[in-house]
Amino acid sequence: MTALSGWENFYVIVGSSAGALIGLQFVVITLIADIPIGDGAAQAGDAFATPTIIHFGAVLLLAGVLSAPWRGIAPAAVLWGLLGLSGVVYTAIVARRLQRQIAYKPEFEDWLFHLLLPFAGYVTLSACALAARSHGAEALYGVSAAAMLLLFIGIHNAWDAVTYHVFVQRRKHRKPSGGAE
Repeated sequence: MTALSGWENFYVIVGSSAGALIGLQFVVITLIADIPIGDGAAQAGDAFATPTIIHFGAVLLLAGVLSAPWRGIAPAAVLWGLLGLSGVVYTAIVARRLQRQIAYKPEFEDWLFHLLLPFAGYVTLSACALAARSHGAEALYGVSAAAMLLLFIGIHNAWDAVTYHVFVQRRKHRKPSGGAE
């Protein structure tokens, strides 16, 4: 019995949730596609929407890696460590995109949920990969915390984007119907 054997149900639930939320994001994007958008929308999508899918995808990938029938923790730790390092690099790319996009001026909450918290999640994955050899059980708790953090970041960011488009963008482009709104 390996250190991973007790985590199957957790990763089935978390991975299924991430997969379902990826699909839901595609549905939402399709439904709001007709809302007129202003200048810099593609840049804003790269800075705000794409990272949400990446975080959900990272959780789904992590769930798949940790649900595989490994004989030990080391191969899984290498893979989740690579995922963590890739996430750190991607977070730096997102930081640049947030600064360069012109469609929206990010507020503190945007920096927190699009940059700081994802960075913390991916750094945690990387650190847990280093700790896995000597502290396997503890490292797995850290990995599960990082997975949950990334999942909740994605949920927050998806909700934030949808409400922004529905309540701000749609209202901006709604034509007056002859009376006060």
